[in-house]
Amino acid sequence: MNENQSNRRSFLKAGLTLSAATLVAPGAAIADVTEREDAFKIAVGPYLQTNFNNSMTILWLTNKNAAGWIEFGEQADQLNQKAYGKAELGLMQANSKLNSVTLNHLKPGTKYYYKIVSKEIKDFQPYKLTYGETVSSDIEWFLNANQAKEEVSFLMMNDIHDRPESIPHLLGLVSDTKRDFVFFNGDIFDYQSDEKQIIDHMLKPCVDNFAKNTPFIYVRGNHETRGKFAREFAQYYMHVGHAAFTLGPVRFVIIDTGEDKEDAHPVYAGIVNFDDYRVQQAEWLKTEIDSKEFKKAPFRVVLMHIPPRYSGDWHGPTHCTTLFEPLFNKGKVDLVLSGHTHEYKVNLPDEKLNHYPIIVGGGPVKGTRTITKITADKNRLVVSMLDDSGKEVGAYAASKK
Repeated sequence: MNENQSNRRSFLKAGLTLSAATLVAPGAAIADVTEREDAFKIAVGPYLQTNFNNSMTILWLTNKNAAGWIEFGEQADQLNQKAYGKAELGLMQANSKLNSVTLNHLKPGTKYYYKIVSKEIKDFQPYKLTYGETVSSDIEWFLNANQAKEEVSFLMMNDIHDRPESIPHLLGLVSDTKRDFVFFNGDIFDYQSDEKQIIDHMLKPCVDNFAKNTPFIYVRGNHETRGKFAREFAQYYMHVGHAAFTLGPVRFVIIDTGEDKEDAHPVYAGIVNFDDYRVQQAEWLKTEIDSKEFKKAPFRVVLMHIPPRYSGDWHGPTHCTTLFEPLFNKGKVDLVLSGHTHEYKVNLPDEKLNHYPIIVGGGPVKGTRTITKITADKNRLVVSMLDDSGKEVGAYAASKK
């Protein structure tokens, strides 16, 4: 929510150390450095995304255009299956740096081993394609969750605002590493500048700390809608907008709350239409709360960046209240998890307003950052919010009605 730019973190290139015992002519040394820096490689990844429908999407980026695939299997020494990116109009995914491959028809509750493989495309002519080097990752693994599992556990972070060091710090506060997914509830960035920002400020810390083995799910905050790269932003993730899925005893509903200012605000220069987008989501939500998956779930949890109440009188928050609060009440939502305000708080149910609790995470500066852990079985849902010292600053529990 802070409109001021955060200081960008400086990333320095590692220097080259030459052995004193090696005598190399200056010109040859420069050429060698250039060759190594320009070598084909995996820039970041793999990282996992999913909707828990017995599928897993694996993404990664290379530093040059390539063709890529996944080799996987149920044993680390037998990666005997291969999967490619989705073919569009007969053309397989290729000649790009970004790779996205979905593994379908996975067995519930089964551990899979996998590695990513990319082959550089050095030259792409109409009737001749020239390949270069092939690179691959180490063998990684993930557990394909059983949708019918008895208990679900996940973590929520929000409002990181281009402070990538917050991701490993907050994760390190939760001693129990057993989790089904990590949820990023918006404003992980100040605004969208370029691909390097996405890699350095989110993807790399996620990959380094958990995302090779545990999927994360992401919904945009208002800050992710800003900047010259905002329209390319979504392609780096499985989805960043509204969605719904079931895992264990919980029906999850994700709402993309868009911007907090009115569409006509001068800073948007006439090129946004979030009002209509929110209205469309409200229509989608009407269908969702009437679905059997929503109605039969022991618990119904909504995740949205701007809370449906208690976040000021700007246009975006008030529009969210008008559109979504009546539907959440009608659908008997059990919990809403949000961010945006930068002030952590547990807002209890109100008989006249929100009939459900609204838990808002903090952030982004030291002393206000939070990580929230949620667990649920068919009888009970429990929330615990920790600040960045590890102290519990918010808690809520609900039993099945």
